[in-house]
Amino acid sequence: MRKIIKTATVIAAASTLALTGCGRQGGSSSSSGGESKGFEKGSLIGVALPQKTSENWVLAEKLFKNDLESAGYKTDIQFANGGVAEQQNQISTMVSKGAKVIIVGAIDSKQLGTQLKQAKDAGATVIAYDRLVENTSDVDYYVAFDNYKVGELQGQALLDGLKKKGSGPYNVELMAGSPDDANSRKFFDGAMSKLKPAIESGQIKVLSGQKDFNQVVTQGWKAENAQKRFDTILSGSYSSAKLDGVLSPNDTLARAVLTAVKSAGKPTPVITGQDSEVESVKLIMSGQQYSTISKDTRELVKQAVTMVNELQADGKAKTNDDSSYNNGKKTVPAFLLKPVIVTKDNAAEVYKNDPTLSKIAK
Repeated sequence: MRKIIKTATVIAAASTLALTGCGRQGGSSSSSGGESKGFEKGSLIGVALPQKTSENWVLAEKLFKNDLESAGYKTDIQFANGGVAEQQNQISTMVSKGAKVIIVGAIDSKQLGTQLKQAKDAGATVIAYDRLVENTSDVDYYVAFDNYKVGELQGQALLDGLKKKGSGPYNVELMAGSPDDANSRKFFDGAMSKLKPAIESGQIKVLSGQKDFNQVVTQGWKAENAQKRFDTILSGSYSSAKLDGVLSPNDTLARAVLTAVKSAGKPTPVITGQDSEVESVKLIMSGQQYSTISKDTRELVKQAVTMVNELQADGKAKTNDDSSYNNGKKTVPAFLLKPVIVTKDNAAEVYKNDPTLSKIAK
């Protein structure tokens, strides 16, 4: 009789463990990212993108649709051209449709906490794409180019370009991206790690006095905001002084500054950029913009889709940096790609495999 009771107890315990194990497998992902198992092939993947403020976001939409659908997934890809509330609603809709992974290019990195919690509660995995989502523990992965490195490359390029103009001191103005984009601070801090010593030594002078991040941001990454600011700076601080250089965080803003400089009748300064936009590569080749950054959107989307495939197969995605990107609530496991500085000297080599830019960079 004791043997029968003992056997029954073992069977019951094993059954309980089996049920508990099934419960864990069906739950939401852990803080390290991903679910404890994969999901069905052909599942829905949501992609929430910000406003169409650059060529790269438009290209990303096309690439995500082609690459995800070619891999056998259903897709729901949305732009939040109407603002933050629209993106919040789009993510909530993706959750209600049963998306297994939601890839988020945040329009405002600090205002998606509620929606991402909905996603996690529903068992979805959240991947922050290009822009880190801040102040929420409900983001599993981050895929981007190394944004601090981007800033370092921009700062060094500006210094290199200024040296080609002769000995200093140099008059330089600073710019940053939109304050609601978590990348903007990374770009700026990386650049200032190179520029600050020259500013402190007097080799670089900022005649406007605008040196702090909050003084130099460009709301919404909008060209009109950058041009308006520089119209004011040029009329107020450079009526009789020469502007030697500008730290611009991307190509769109660089072109806006060049428009303001031209309108003021000033010589073209050394100016940086980012994103390898067609018009800016043309300006680089003609000597009007000094540099840009190559961050191949094709490679970034490819890596994001690779992570989706890894999650589908076994619930985990590979990362290569699990310590650098703290979003205020957690350190988000990241897969970082390497950015490349581009000037007229190396443009042909960098863009040799790009079907569009290779025709320009000759």
